[in-house]
Amino acid sequence: MTTMSSSQTFNSSALQHCRPQHFGRRPLRAAQFGSCQRWACVLQTQRCQQRTNLQCHAVAAVVAERAKAVERIPTLPFVKIAGQEDMKLAILLNVIDPKIGGVLIMGERGTGKSVAVRAMVDLLPEIEVVPGDPFNSSPTDTNLMGPGALQMYRTGEKLPKGQAKTPLVELPLGATEDRICGTIDIEKALQEGIKAYEPGLLAKANRGILYVDEVNLLDDGLVDVVLDSAASGLNTVEREGVSIIHPAKFIMLGSGNPMEGELRPQLLDRFGMSVNVTTLLDVDVRTQMVLDKMAYEEDPDNFCYESSKEQGELRQRLVEATKKLQQVHMPADVRLKISEICSLLDVDGIRGDIVTNRAAKALVAFEGREEVSLGDVEKVIGLCLNHRLRKDPLDAMDGGTKVKLAFQRITRPREAAEADRAKQEAASKTAAGSKAGKKAGSWGGLP
Repeated sequence: MTTMSSSQTFNSSALQHCRPQHFGRRPLRAAQFGSCQRWACVLQTQRCQQRTNLQCHAVAAVVAERAKAVERIPTLPFVKIAGQEDMKLAILLNVIDPKIGGVLIMGERGTGKSVAVRAMVDLLPEIEVVPGDPFNSSPTDTNLMGPGALQMYRTGEKLPKGQAKTPLVELPLGATEDRICGTIDIEKALQEGIKAYEPGLLAKANRGILYVDEVNLLDDGLVDVVLDSAASGLNTVEREGVSIIHPAKFIMLGSGNPMEGELRPQLLDRFGMSVNVTTLLDVDVRTQMVLDKMAYEEDPDNFCYESSKEQGELRQRLVEATKKLQQVHMPADVRLKISEICSLLDVDGIRGDIVTNRAAKALVAFEGREEVSLGDVEKVIGLCLNHRLRKDPLDAMDGGTKVKLAFQRITRPREAAEADRAKQEAASKTAAGSKAGKKAGSWGGLP
């Protein structure tokens, strides 16, 4: 009988999975044994891969279930956010007219910046999309179609239609440029040997909202990329032989704490509106906020149900304002006043003029009227210009106050002149009072 060395010993259980020709009454030769051993290793590898796939599917199922559980928890209703009227107004105006250019919300921690942004999504209507399309493509508007849907449309294929919630995409601080703009699909490159584009966050945010928390801590280069796409409505990608242009029309919302750093003036100018929020000091408002928060945490579904009527009314107002926006008229003299104010404040460029015009018209549409007045401009011009002013470290006056004074000087010159005279008289009286009781020729009242 043929004997086997120790290197040729094998597990008998592995033979059960070997090829049939390796079995018989005769003893196995060394060559036959080697083939059997290799085949057993292949089967064992396949079993490991199957177990790994099952584990991956199990983990993915758990993650998906947790994500669904989080999605089932409703957000705090927008109408229940107490105070911060300027912040809420700026957000609503951008919903009515996304061409305003987004909102930059700067303020201390705990002032409701992130809560307001996430609550806004529930006010937005559902959008018509091509199901399964990563770009949220519109089945009818070619300007809102991704590359795949646009190609199908041009070849005459009928695009399927579906409804989806307006997407809210949050851009994390650790995101890279490839993750934001998109990159090569490695899986297709390895499996199929083709160069394919994998959409990034800008593609997912198309026709929705892109929210950047702590935007002042994000790399300036990434902020430039995002703001360029927000302004142009397109994202151009050039990666390893892949060249693609896809729509990226979204509302850009950024928030941050000014104590952690400021944005460059070039980046500030790219945001349509800017709001500085502070902690509410009114005792009644703070108490109501605490009660609402506790009620929401105790029973979110019931709390949102009680606010559903107000939410529905506000949602309907936004829909009607969006439809009515094209009917709003702005008189020529109002446009001239806006430009005069921007010139008086020495605002660089004309973005401030354009945004103020758009914001005033959106406010009029939101209030159900058809003609813009100077009163409407006064409500929004501070939000549109305060972040575009040149900052003087020695000047303690904030940008919003400067804009209000400039508006008063242009629209109500007589009142502004009287206010200036009153300030001068008050300053003169203060100076005269400080000199009273001093000896002539004395310095500082000293002998």
